[in-house]
Amino acid sequence: MEEKKPVIRVKDLYKVYKVGDTKVRALNGVSFDIYRGEFCAIVGASGSGKSTLLNMLAGLEKPTKGEIVIAGEHMETKSENALVAFRRNHIGFIFQSFNLLPTMTAVENIALPLTFQGMDKEKRTKLAKQAIKMVGLQKYSRHKPTQMSGGQQQRIGVARALVVNPEIIFADEPTGNLDSKTSEEIMGLMRKVVVENNQTLIMVTHDNHLAEYADRIFHIKDGKILKIEDKRLMRQTGT
Repeated sequence: MEEKKPVIRVKDLYKVYKVGDTKVRALNGVSFDIYRGEFCAIVGASGSGKSTLLNMLAGLEKPTKGEIVIAGEHMETKSENALVAFRRNHIGFIFQSFNLLPTMTAVENIALPLTFQGMDKEKRTKLAKQAIKMVGLQKYSRHKPTQMSGGQQQRIGVARALVVNPEIIFADEPTGNLDSKTSEEIMGLMRKVVVENNQTLIMVTHDNHLAEYADRIFHIKDGKILKIEDKRLMRQTGT
Protein backbone atom coordinates (compact mmCIF):
# COMPACT_ATOMS: atom_id res chain seq x y z
CA MET A 1 0.00 0.00 0.00
CA GLU A 2 1.35 3.41 -0.97
CA GLU A 3 2.26 5.74 1.88
CA LYS A 4 -0.92 7.47 2.99
CA LYS A 5 -2.40 8.71 6.21
CA PRO A 6 -4.50 6.27 8.19
CA VAL A 7 -8.15 7.17 8.75
CA ILE A 8 -7.87 5.52 12.20
CA ARG A 9 -4.73 5.42 14.32
CA VAL A 10 -4.70 3.66 17.69
CA LYS A 11 -1.64 3.96 19.91
CA ASP A 12 -0.93 2.23 23.26
CA LEU A 13 -4.58 1.81 24.13
CA TYR A 14 -5.47 0.54 27.61
CA LYS A 15 -8.81 0.05 29.33
CA VAL A 16 -8.73 -1.06 32.96
CA TYR A 17 -11.91 -1.81 34.91
CA LYS A 18 -12.07 -2.22 38.67
CA VAL A 19 -14.09 -5.22 39.77
CA GLY A 20 -14.09 -5.11 43.55
CA ASP A 21 -10.39 -5.04 44.50
CA THR A 22 -9.33 -6.59 41.20
CA LYS A 23 -8.15 -4.69 38.13
CA VAL A 24 -9.31 -6.18 34.83
CA ARG A 25 -7.39 -5.14 31.73
CA ALA A 26 -10.01 -5.22 28.98
CA LEU A 27 -7.45 -3.70 26.60
CA ASN A 28 -3.78 -4.09 27.31
CA GLY A 29 -1.64 -1.90 25.05
CA VAL A 30 -3.26 -2.05 21.62
CA SER A 31 -1.77 -0.20 18.59
CA PHE A 32 -2.72 -0.31 14.89
CA ASP A 33 -3.60 1.78 11.81
CA ILE A 34 -6.62 1.43 9.51
CA TYR A 35 -6.79 3.08 6.07
CA ARG A 36 -9.62 4.52 4.01
CA GLY A 37 -11.51 1.94 1.97
CA GLU A 38 -10.50 -0.98 4.20
CA PHE A 39 -12.85 -3.58 5.61
CA CYS A 40 -11.34 -4.76 8.90
CA ALA A 41 -12.70 -7.48 11.17
CA ILE A 42 -11.88 -7.69 14.88
CA VAL A 43 -12.19 -11.33 15.93
CA GLY A 44 -12.06 -12.86 19.36
CA ALA A 45 -13.92 -14.99 21.89
CA SER A 46 -16.35 -13.52 24.39
CA GLY A 47 -14.42 -11.37 26.89
CA SER A 48 -11.42 -10.91 24.58
CA GLY A 49 -11.82 -7.12 24.49
CA LYS A 50 -13.22 -6.79 20.97
CA SER A 51 -16.47 -5.01 21.93
CA THR A 52 -14.58 -2.71 24.32
CA LEU A 53 -12.24 -1.81 21.45
CA LEU A 54 -15.17 -1.07 19.11
CA ASN A 55 -16.85 1.09 21.76
CA MET A 56 -13.65 3.10 22.21
CA LEU A 57 -13.16 3.60 18.49
CA ALA A 58 -16.75 4.85 18.29
CA GLY A 59 -16.19 7.20 21.23
CA LEU A 60 -18.75 5.39 23.40
CA GLU A 61 -16.16 4.62 26.10
CA LYS A 62 -13.07 6.54 27.19
CA PRO A 63 -9.73 4.76 27.35
CA THR A 64 -7.79 4.52 30.60
CA LYS A 65 -4.68 5.44 28.62
CA GLY A 66 -3.64 5.84 25.00
CA GLU A 67 -4.62 7.65 21.80
CA ILE A 68 -7.41 7.18 19.26
CA VAL A 69 -7.13 9.46 16.24
CA ILE A 70 -9.99 9.27 13.71
CA ALA A 71 -10.00 11.44 10.57
CA GLY A 72 -7.27 13.52 12.19
CA GLU A 73 -9.19 14.15 15.42
CA HIS A 74 -8.36 12.84 18.90
CA MET A 75 -11.32 10.90 20.31
CA GLU A 76 -9.91 10.48 23.81
CA THR A 77 -9.82 14.23 24.52
CA LYS A 78 -13.26 15.16 23.15
CA SER A 79 -16.16 16.16 25.38
CA GLU A 80 -19.34 14.08 25.30
CA ASN A 81 -21.13 16.72 23.17
CA ALA A 82 -18.22 16.86 20.71
CA LEU A 83 -18.23 13.05 20.44
CA VAL A 84 -21.98 13.02 19.73
CA ALA A 85 -21.51 15.60 16.96
CA PHE A 86 -18.53 13.70 15.52
CA ARG A 87 -20.46 10.41 15.43
CA ARG A 88 -23.46 12.10 13.84
CA ASN A 89 -21.36 13.53 10.99
CA HIS A 90 -18.68 10.89 10.37
CA ILE A 91 -19.86 7.48 11.57
CA GLY A 92 -22.50 4.90 10.69
CA PHE A 93 -23.53 2.03 12.96
CA ILE A 94 -24.85 -1.45 12.15
CA PHE A 95 -26.17 -3.34 15.17
CA GLN A 96 -26.84 -7.01 15.86
CA SER A 97 -30.40 -6.32 16.97
CA PHE A 98 -31.28 -4.14 13.92
CA ASN A 99 -32.63 -1.37 16.25
CA LEU A 100 -35.38 -0.38 13.82
CA LEU A 101 -38.36 1.59 15.17
CA PRO A 102 -41.50 -0.57 14.77
CA THR A 103 -43.86 2.34 14.09
CA MET A 104 -41.79 3.66 11.15
CA THR A 105 -41.59 2.46 7.55
CA ALA A 106 -38.31 1.20 6.09
CA VAL A 107 -37.59 4.57 4.44
CA GLU A 108 -38.42 6.49 7.64
CA ASN A 109 -36.08 4.23 9.62
CA ILE A 110 -33.28 4.79 7.11
CA ALA A 111 -33.84 8.57 7.21
CA LEU A 112 -33.64 8.73 11.01
CA PRO A 113 -29.94 9.72 11.29
CA LEU A 114 -30.61 12.56 8.83
CA THR A 115 -33.47 13.76 11.05
CA PHE A 116 -30.95 14.06 13.90
CA GLN A 117 -28.76 16.15 11.58
CA GLY A 118 -31.68 18.56 11.12
CA MET A 119 -32.13 17.86 7.38
CA ASP A 120 -35.51 18.78 5.86
CA LYS A 121 -37.98 15.99 5.11
CA GLU A 122 -37.86 16.16 1.30
CA LYS A 123 -34.07 15.87 1.15
CA ARG A 124 -33.77 13.10 3.76
CA THR A 125 -36.54 11.07 2.07
CA LYS A 126 -34.72 11.36 -1.26
CA LEU A 127 -31.43 10.17 0.29
CA ALA A 128 -33.19 7.34 2.16
CA LYS A 129 -34.74 6.14 -1.12
CA GLN A 130 -31.28 6.12 -2.74
CA ALA A 131 -29.91 4.11 0.20
CA ILE A 132 -32.74 1.55 0.14
CA LYS A 133 -32.07 1.06 -3.59
CA MET A 134 -28.40 0.43 -2.79
CA VAL A 135 -29.37 -2.52 -0.58
CA GLY A 136 -31.94 -3.81 -3.12
CA LEU A 137 -35.12 -3.32 -1.08
CA GLN A 138 -36.89 -0.45 -2.83
CA LYS A 139 -40.04 -2.65 -3.07
CA TYR A 140 -40.21 -2.59 0.74
CA SER A 141 -39.98 1.20 1.17
CA ARG A 142 -43.35 1.47 2.92
CA HIS A 143 -43.08 -1.75 4.94
CA LYS A 144 -42.80 -1.69 8.73
CA PRO A 145 -40.09 -3.84 10.37
CA THR A 146 -42.63 -6.51 11.43
CA GLN A 147 -43.52 -7.01 7.75
CA MET A 148 -39.92 -7.89 6.86
CA SER A 149 -37.64 -10.88 7.50
CA GLY A 150 -34.57 -10.60 9.73
CA GLY A 151 -32.30 -10.39 6.70
CA GLN A 152 -34.41 -7.62 5.18
CA GLN A 153 -34.41 -5.71 8.46
CA GLN A 154 -30.61 -5.93 8.60
CA ARG A 155 -30.38 -4.64 5.03
CA ILE A 156 -32.41 -1.66 6.18
CA GLY A 157 -29.92 -1.36 9.07
CA VAL A 158 -27.06 -1.28 6.55
CA ALA A 159 -28.88 1.37 4.47
CA ARG A 160 -29.44 3.47 7.61
CA ALA A 161 -25.69 3.33 8.35
CA LEU A 162 -24.89 4.36 4.76
CA VAL A 163 -27.40 7.20 4.40
CA VAL A 164 -25.22 9.75 6.21
CA ASN A 165 -22.37 8.89 3.79
CA PRO A 166 -20.07 8.16 6.73
CA GLU A 167 -16.32 7.93 6.44
CA ILE A 168 -16.38 5.00 8.87
CA ILE A 169 -18.96 2.28 9.57
CA PHE A 170 -18.87 0.25 12.79
CA ALA A 171 -20.67 -3.11 12.79
CA ASP A 172 -21.13 -5.04 16.04
CA GLU A 173 -21.87 -8.74 15.36
CA PRO A 174 -24.05 -7.55 12.44
CA THR A 175 -25.24 -11.05 11.50
CA GLY A 176 -25.59 -12.42 15.03
CA ASN A 177 -29.37 -12.83 14.72
CA LEU A 178 -29.38 -14.23 11.19
CA ASP A 179 -29.10 -17.72 9.69
CA SER A 180 -25.90 -18.64 7.86
CA LYS A 181 -27.22 -18.10 4.31
CA THR A 182 -28.61 -14.65 5.16
CA SER A 183 -25.40 -13.83 7.03
CA GLU A 184 -23.39 -14.54 3.88
CA GLU A 185 -25.69 -12.25 1.86
CA ILE A 186 -25.32 -9.40 4.37
CA MET A 187 -21.53 -9.80 4.45
CA GLY A 188 -21.38 -9.73 0.66
CA LEU A 189 -23.56 -6.62 0.63
CA MET A 190 -21.42 -4.86 3.23
CA ARG A 191 -18.24 -5.69 1.34
CA LYS A 192 -19.77 -4.43 -1.93
CA VAL A 193 -20.94 -1.05 -0.60
CA VAL A 194 -17.66 -0.37 1.20
CA VAL A 195 -15.68 -1.06 -1.96
CA GLU A 196 -18.02 1.00 -4.16
CA ASN A 197 -18.10 4.00 -1.82
CA ASN A 198 -14.45 3.74 -0.66
CA GLN A 199 -15.61 3.74 2.96
CA THR A 200 -13.95 2.14 5.97
CA LEU A 201 -15.78 -0.66 7.76
CA ILE A 202 -14.76 -2.10 11.13
CA MET A 203 -16.68 -5.17 12.19
CA VAL A 204 -16.57 -7.07 15.46
CA THR A 205 -17.41 -10.76 15.24
CA HIS A 206 -16.70 -14.04 17.01
CA ASP A 207 -17.20 -15.88 13.69
CA ASN A 208 -13.92 -16.61 11.91
CA HIS A 209 -15.74 -17.64 8.73
CA LEU A 210 -17.53 -14.28 8.38
CA ALA A 211 -14.28 -12.45 9.14
CA GLU A 212 -12.89 -13.92 5.90
CA TYR A 213 -14.86 -11.27 3.99
CA ALA A 214 -12.59 -8.58 5.46
CA ASP A 215 -9.38 -7.18 3.95
CA ARG A 216 -7.59 -7.59 7.27
CA ILE A 217 -8.47 -9.62 10.35
CA PHE A 218 -7.35 -8.46 13.80
CA HIS A 219 -7.20 -11.41 16.22
CA ILE A 220 -7.66 -10.22 19.80
CA LYS A 221 -7.26 -12.22 23.02
CA ASP A 222 -7.04 -11.04 26.65
CA GLY A 223 -7.00 -7.40 25.54
CA LYS A 224 -4.04 -7.81 23.17
CA ILE A 225 -3.88 -8.14 19.39
CA LEU A 226 -2.17 -11.47 18.74
CA LYS A 227 -1.84 -11.11 14.97
CA ILE A 228 -3.20 -9.22 11.96
CA GLU A 229 -3.98 -11.34 8.90
CA ASP A 230 -3.91 -9.60 5.53
CA LYS A 231 -6.46 -11.41 3.36
CA ARG A 232 -5.70 -9.22 0.32
CA LEU A 233 -2.17 -10.61 0.10
CA MET A 234 -3.56 -14.13 0.41
CA ARG A 235 -6.14 -13.45 -2.33
CA GLN A 236 -3.45 -11.99 -4.63
CA THR A 237 -1.06 -14.89 -4.09
CA GLY A 238 -3.85 -17.47 -4.10
CA THR A 239 -2.91 -18.92 -0.69
